[in-house]
Amino acid sequence: MTPDFYKSTGISLTIGSFLAIATMFLHPSGGNIEHIIQIAAPIQITHALAIFCLPFILFGFYGLTHKLSGKWKLSTLAFIIIVFGHFAAMLAALFNGLALPYFLDQYSENLEQNITTLKLIVNYGFAINKALDYVFIVSFCSAISVYSLLTINSKKLPKWIGYFGIAILIFAIIGAATNFVFTSLTGFRIFIFSIAGWILCSGISLIQSNKK
Repeated sequence: MTPDFYKSTGISLTIGSFLAIATMFLHPSGGNIEHIIQIAAPIQITHALAIFCLPFILFGFYGLTHKLSGKWKLSTLAFIIIVFGHFAAMLAALFNGLALPYFLDQYSENLEQNITTLKLIVNYGFAINKALDYVFIVSFCSAISVYSLLTINSKKLPKWIGYFGIAILIFAIIGAATNFVFTSLTGFRIFIFSIAGWILCSGISLIQSNKK
């Protein structure tokens, strides 16, 4: 791959990380059905931004995959896992952030008559969203761990980025062992800020490796 390819993918990772951070800063707190209807516009905007950042991050990981590629091609495995995580994130954003507010808004005028049915639908949607969040979290932790180990074992990127990724994995394992709720808004923000920081560092390193 040409140096310009690593530069463009590094820039893409950097842009994607900033968009992910902005998404979590702007993400409103959830609530009951009435509250979701009231804040439908902010919910849809933030989740549309979340979907918008995914291609930037995926293209960036494509460059990182080639940068860390070796004879075992384990970086390709990490990239495939990342694709699974991106797909889960996109579905979660579509269902819970775009479709749900639009669906509930259609019943805003006769909410009381349909409240029982709507609660069942909303609870089911939240259950699906929680499952997709776990797929996303596990996928990213697994892929970043592989990328980090490859970074540590090679001289292609700074080793501290690899140790940073391993620290994220350890944090996730400790959180799971202590029943930390990663799928709450606070827990998800902490996780997103952590991986966005790792993605940002990886993107900058790809750009700098182009200069070298």
